[in-house]
Amino acid sequence: PTKEKVVRNVVWAVTGKVVTLLGGLLVGIFVARYLGPEQYGLMSYVMSYVALFQVLASFGMDQIEIREESKTPEEKDKIIGTSFTLKIGFAIITMLLVAVTAWMFETDSFTMWMIILYSVSMIANSFGVIRNYFTSLVWNEYIVKTEITRTFIGAGIKIGLLLLHAPLVWFISATLLDTILIAGGYLFSYRSKIDSIWKWTFDREQAWYLIKQSFPLLLSGAAVVIYQKIDQVMLGKMLNKEAVGFYAVAGTFVGIIGFIPTVLAQTITPILVQAYTTNRNDYVKKAQLYMNISTWLIILVCLLISLFAYPLIRYTYGLQYLPAVSILQITIFKEIGYSFAQSSGTMIITENIQKIVVLRNLIGCVTCIILNLWLIPLYGVIGAATSSVITAF
Repeated sequence: PTKEKVVRNVVWAVTGKVVTLLGGLLVGIFVARYLGPEQYGLMSYVMSYVALFQVLASFGMDQIEIREESKTPEEKDKIIGTSFTLKIGFAIITMLLVAVTAWMFETDSFTMWMIILYSVSMIANSFGVIRNYFTSLVWNEYIVKTEITRTFIGAGIKIGLLLLHAPLVWFISATLLDTILIAGGYLFSYRSKIDSIWKWTFDREQAWYLIKQSFPLLLSGAAVVIYQKIDQVMLGKMLNKEAVGFYAVAGTFVGIIGFIPTVLAQTITPILVQAYTTNRNDYVKKAQLYMNISTWLIILVCLLISLFAYPLIRYTYGLQYLPAVSILQITIFKEIGYSFAQSSGTMIITENIQKIVVLRNLIGCVTCIILNLWLIPLYGVIGAATSSVITAF
């Protein structure tokens, strides 16, 4: 029964991710062709800037929530309610921080206001606590349906904007709307299948426990986000927004395969938690099998995408984005490193030794910044791509 449940969950999770990613890729191609490398680069720059701060809003709590809800399902209202309250509070504080830093460091007023506008997504992302609860139940069917619905609605809105020849600000607003739509879908799914959100409660003792447990993951998550997103921000500052556009196009294909270890991690976490608490030998076998599948699958996919990088870019984004081919051929291999990070991170969370992750990811963060400062002036976008792969490994 456990195997059947895992397989069913993986099928739903993969289906949802494939539809979401392919839908996002298809619409993203049209948007990128319409906007051109410079404006598309500016849009990517805005999102990367906000993403650098998103981990502060979530406070690294997601995996801790899933672990605690798997261990004590009877306390779901207290865990979800406390997590949600904390995330809303952190989101508001982080939005203020984003606004202040954008005002201080952005010389272009349009870019500053776009960053502030998109930072509102942090509030909507707080409803991810519902997604975490469904994940703890190994019950992805309903959240996947929500995400697929959001994908189609969001795609329809963006296609409408293309037909209306809308300016850049509307596409950034539409991307913000995506996060609001998904939050509404999560609420609907929870109300339909679980219970009323008004039963959620805030517990001060639970809050301090979650903060203490999550703090090492906050530091770790901040380091991860920095070395995953800082390259686009640094390219925008050190080169130009067009370079960010080429880098973002390559990153689209990299992101597509990034869902594989993520889906496996979300599915296997509750299973590993149960095995770790009941049978350590069984836990070791399952953990080893999980890492084997995740790693070899990613290696195979990375090789294929690197080999077919030219037709992928040429026949999707078009001739104007051909400089992204060499970037994709290099950056795709960073996913092997991220696959190791994801699978080992899942086991670290399960064994409650997440302090170890902090040192690993801080080293990656510092490495990424130093390499970018060194390689971008020498080799431009290729320097940033090389830096990302070295950092991941």
